[in-house]
Amino acid sequence: MHADIRPFRLEIPQSDLDDLHDRLARARYAQHVPGTGPERGIPVDDLRELADYWRTDFDWRAQEAALNAYPQYVTDIDGQHVHFLHVTSSHPDATPLLITHGFPSSVAEFLHLIEPLVNPEQGQAFHVVAPSLPGYTLSTPLSGTGWSMARTGRAWVELMRRLGYERYAVHGGDVGAGISGMVASFDPEHVIGIHVVTDPFTAAATATFIPGMADRLDADDPVDKLILTRIAEFQQDGSGYLAIQNTRPQTVGYGLVDSPIFQLAWIAEKFAEWTERPVDRDQLLTTVSLYWFTASGSTAAHTLYDQAHSTDWGGPTSVPQGFAAFGSDDTVRRLVPAPDNAHWTDFPHGLHFPAMEAPADLAADLRAFFGPLR
Repeated sequence: MHADIRPFRLEIPQSDLDDLHDRLARARYAQHVPGTGPERGIPVDDLRELADYWRTDFDWRAQEAALNAYPQYVTDIDGQHVHFLHVTSSHPDATPLLITHGFPSSVAEFLHLIEPLVNPEQGQAFHVVAPSLPGYTLSTPLSGTGWSMARTGRAWVELMRRLGYERYAVHGGDVGAGISGMVASFDPEHVIGIHVVTDPFTAAATATFIPGMADRLDADDPVDKLILTRIAEFQQDGSGYLAIQNTRPQTVGYGLVDSPIFQLAWIAEKFAEWTERPVDRDQLLTTVSLYWFTASGSTAAHTLYDQAHSTDWGGPTSVPQGFAAFGSDDTVRRLVPAPDNAHWTDFPHGLHFPAMEAPADLAADLRAFFGPLR
């Protein structure tokens, strides 16, 4: 193993747990305004119930042990402390697979996905490398400004080089999809293929940032009309979380690192909006806890600011491409720039977090795409 890679074990001090429980017990909640609902943010009764569970019933030590059951490491790349899981398979023909989470998530998103990939009952097996994004949870503190998707992609190329992988696959969703695209662009001689997940929400939200997209759509076409409606809805009602992080990450960061209720609401709201199937509550709270214990709600926001102000978008890639569209409809195909020869699978269920909503389906699609490429 590379000399700069060091073993890591997650061990949150009991004093940090006690402080969290004390803050949750003393929390003040915003008033519920009569006649309002989720359209104005996560309802107070839902948040209070989740916070009470976090304080009284959630077993952090059990979740900590679940993470520690997988080999974890840290290294320093381009001046940044980087944490990652590296879970190897006993299968002799296993393919190295770099998987990247997005916002507002963590490597805990993959807890139900890793085992089917590493030790499948049949089909292609993988050696899984799952880094924590710079500034997110265990890849903290943030070393400075400029951690865009492109810079992270270059760091991931270096990580795979340090691990000694000559040929490897890449996968991601949300921000992780963009970073995976950067990796494939920067390292095509070593990347065998790129697989990303998407959904109608992500496709429409991404379209809002493509110059001239609305002008290229026909309002009289039923599919284009639905796309235009979703773009307008995202711009008017769904983009506030991104707008504040893209412009004032430091200001919103004060609340995220000082109030566990704020951090919980910030993440739980997005999981409620961006999922179709209920996700495991303990798995969700593991991610929230990781952000809280590492005070990384602020630094994660700073990396979104850096991306919003970046002009480095990498370049095209020549490697094979695969797409898994969850909760798919006709709008996704029209919005996602997939090559004609791309692997494409539509799943009628799930949405933005398929590693949590439908891990078996996602694992099967990864095997179906990467199996012939190994």
